[in-house]
Amino acid sequence: MKIQSPALAALPGIRHAFFTRRGGVSRGIYAALNGGTGSNDQPVYIAANRARMAASLGVSPERFLTAYQIHSPDCLKVDGPWAERPRADAIATATPGIAVTVSVADCGPILFADPEARVVAAAHSGWKGAVGGVLDSTVSRMEELGAERSRIVAAIGPLIRQPSYEVGPEFVANLEGLDPANARFLAPSARPGHAMFDLPGYITGRLAGLGVGHVEDLGLDTYADEDRFFSYRRATHRGEPDYGRLIAAITLS
Repeated sequence: MKIQSPALAALPGIRHAFFTRRGGVSRGIYAALNGGTGSNDQPVYIAANRARMAASLGVSPERFLTAYQIHSPDCLKVDGPWAERPRADAIATATPGIAVTVSVADCGPILFADPEARVVAAAHSGWKGAVGGVLDSTVSRMEELGAERSRIVAAIGPLIRQPSYEVGPEFVANLEGLDPANARFLAPSARPGHAMFDLPGYITGRLAGLGVGHVEDLGLDTYADEDRFFSYRRATHRGEPDYGRLIAAITLS
């Protein structure tokens, strides 16, 4: 049902999980642990799945928080449940018993913790978020809550990896236009003008540049591992009408 980061699991007073698609009640293309409130799955199934995830981290469902994600650079600080989901792509907290979570299906879920300051965060980062600054804002919000970036441990969970992530000429031009050194995150593709993009490598590079103390990449590919993970791109290639979402969560106990 869940995968853990060894680096985060070693920290006292912190619980976390990168939930797989196993262990839920959803059916069909959403089978089984679909936590995506933005999917077209039955709301009762989504709620039951999210309640299972919340319980596994020792929090109540109303304190298991996922924002309305829009591929933005925005990170929110939270200290309690909300009545309506705000639009953002990362959440940080210093409040015990609040699980900050993100929903993904190929984009990168990154969980953060400063165990000394007792601050945690979760970020949703596809290429738009990584380029746009969601990682930067997450570290900044954590600092506002008392964290120090040199103490932060960050873990990159299941996401689409380079062998599965072909991008087109416009993407290549935009990425290299931002910084010619970004070419190191691109590998040749079988199609002319296209390339294979190393999203976790890019995220790792951005986190290192921000001065994050320790970055761990779990090395898991959502596209290639259908048994454990949902994948937007895999569903698109198959012509499926929708796809489930994976949840990554972290909380202070």
